[in-house]
Order: sequence, then structure tokens, then C-alpha cells
Amino acid sequence: MLKRVFDVAAAALGLLVLLAPLAALWLLVRLTSPGPALYWSQRVGKDSRLFSMPKFRTMHIDTPEVATHLLDDPDQWLTPIGAPLRRLSLDELPQLWSVLVGDMSLVGPRPALFNQDDLIAARMAAGVDKLRPGVTGWAQINGRDELSIPDKVALDADYLARRSFGFDLAVLARTVAPVVTGRGVTR
Repeated sequence: MLKRVFDVAAAALGLLVLLAPLAALWLLVRLTSPGPALYWSQRVGKDSRLFSMPKFRTMHIDTPEVATHLLDDPDQWLTPIGAPLRRLSLDELPQLWSVLVGDMSLVGPRPALFNQDDLIAARMAAGVDKLRPGVTGWAQINGRDELSIPDKVALDADYLARRSFGFDLAVLARTVAPVVTGRGVTR
């Protein structure tokens, strides 16, 4: 209960405080490539339920809908401002909306794409699918894109076992360094 109250309050405050930067990013995306500024990605949420998660669009509108590491040459699909938005995780800011409406939490396993069957199955086997996905998470701050699926799921299961409000606050605090440095982001 405390986690959800904190999520709602922090997401609402974050959206309010970041309103001008969000508007500027929206405009930058629209001015630098054709298509909508937001990309609504089908993701797997709590109890394996699908939901639409918003992100600032960093790829061209005709990019195949797969995990970035599965693209032959991911860089060819990036928009002119896609790389810096991804490196600094600015493309993730619209997910505060998903936190506000209850599809996500601030901290939890990162939501899998609808077609990442291997990750979804491994998370279900570990019981991690019972958690609300997060904007950041234990696996996210311990390797991000550099982690193999088994390592990611092991960290997600560790989070499940250790989860508490205090642990969430520690994960949030430790999220700052990887975001600022771009550590662990492959593209």
C-alpha cells in the first residue's frame, strides 16, 4: 500500500515538475523525424497482462518491433536525437504516466516486450510476473542491456525476495549514476 501511494505521489509530482522539459523533448522528437513523438509499446505487466507503455520515440516509425539487440544494425533505425535520448534514459520519462495509472511502479522488473517469449517464460517460472513492472529496477542498475536473460531474471527474483519500501528507495537512489553515465546502455 505504501509503495503504491509513493508511486502515485512521485509520478504526479514528477510529471508536474517535468512538464516543460517533457514538452521540449516532445517538440524535439517531432522536429527531428516524421511520426508521433510518443511511441506506445505493447509490454507485459503484472500477472502477464499486456499494457501500452509510452516512450519518446527514438527510432524511425518503420523499425521492426523487436528488442533493440535483435536488430541487425540498430544504429540505422535511430532518429537524429535517438541515441542521446536513450543514453540518458530521457525516452523513459513518459512512463511516469504508466506509474500514475497503475500499469507500472517506479521500481520493479523492466517490462518485457510482448514478443520476448524467453524472458516472459523465465520470469513466470521465477514468479517475477506477479510484480508490477518498474521504470527502474534491481536488474536495471546492475547491468541494464548488458545482462543475459538468465542474469536479468536472477536479479528480478532477488528483487522479489528482498522487496521493501527501503529497498525501493535504495534502488531509486542507485539509478542516478547509470542514467547520468549511460552505463549499460547498448544503443
